[in-house]
Amino acid sequence: QVQLVESGGGLVQPGDSLRLSCAASGRTPTTYNLGWFRQVPGKEREFVAAISSSGLTTDVADSVKGRFSISRDNAKNTVYLQMTSLKPEDTGTYGCGATVVRSTYAVHYSYWGQGTQVTVSS
Repeated sequence: QVQLVESGGGLVQPGDSLRLSCAASGRTPTTYNLGWFRQVPGKEREFVAAISSSGLTTDVADSVKGRFSISRDNAKNTVYLQMTSLKPEDTGTYGCGATVVRSTYAVHYSYWGQGTQVTVSS
């Protein structure tokens, strides 16, 4: 079992930056690959970024490439999503998930946090 708790969301203006955090706890959280997904009402979860357990391999969705980056600090059992040049279409609930495989598909993630809301609006 892995527990995930996201934080760092909020209301920002277009062009602003924001950093989300996801703290992992439970059984050997550092052995899991972690990913960020976002969701808006009425739509399926959308992959944003993922990072391997070692932190050496990352995947980033084309829609946010060049603006978002993912990193992790295994000493703190925390993964981060650094978001820059935010756009209104980045609005959504951002959640992190844990998986034992390398995947950009939500179905492959076994554990999820409760999510944190990001709203980009002027």
